[in-house]
Amino acid sequence: MAKAAHILPDRLKPGLKLVFCGTAAGRQSALQQAYYAHGQNKFWTTLHKTGLTPRLFAPQDYEGLWELGIGLTDIAKHVYGMDHQLPKDALGPQAVAALKARILKAKPRILAFTSLNGGRRVMGPKAVAGEQPHLLGDTRVFILPSPSPLAANHWNIKPWRDLAKAVANLKD
Repeated sequence: MAKAAHILPDRLKPGLKLVFCGTAAGRQSALQQAYYAHGQNKFWTTLHKTGLTPRLFAPQDYEGLWELGIGLTDIAKHVYGMDHQLPKDALGPQAVAALKARILKAKPRILAFTSLNGGRRVMGPKAVAGEQPHLLGDTRVFILPSPSPLAANHWNIKPWRDLAKAVANLKD
């Protein structure tokens, strides 16, 4: 049986400083074939506001993040939609194990989940926003408030600023 294609390509390789991980591509991201493509998603503006990128990137420019040492992935690679719309197993143990294997292979310095739900799927149900006390291999882990417009009532830029400081303080 053929393996289902990824909705969005993994942007992982050894040597990255930072990898952002979502739960799954949203509908607009799947349609536009670009990460965080919804017009009201705060991801790209937050990267710029916090200094993680020197300029404001458009979603279609996501491949350019590699030049800055930044990668992108999702837990669920073969489906898209809002978390509550995904098939039951899309964020289940197999998807989590596959993500962990990809991260352990790529060995980024920091992995940042772009939602509490995504972070809890991997780091445990009691995880909270911010830097996590446990590593994933040698990779530091942050959980960030979701930049999705559906999560606007939970938005807080501070954990994103804390992440930017941690990235700026990485020793080469």
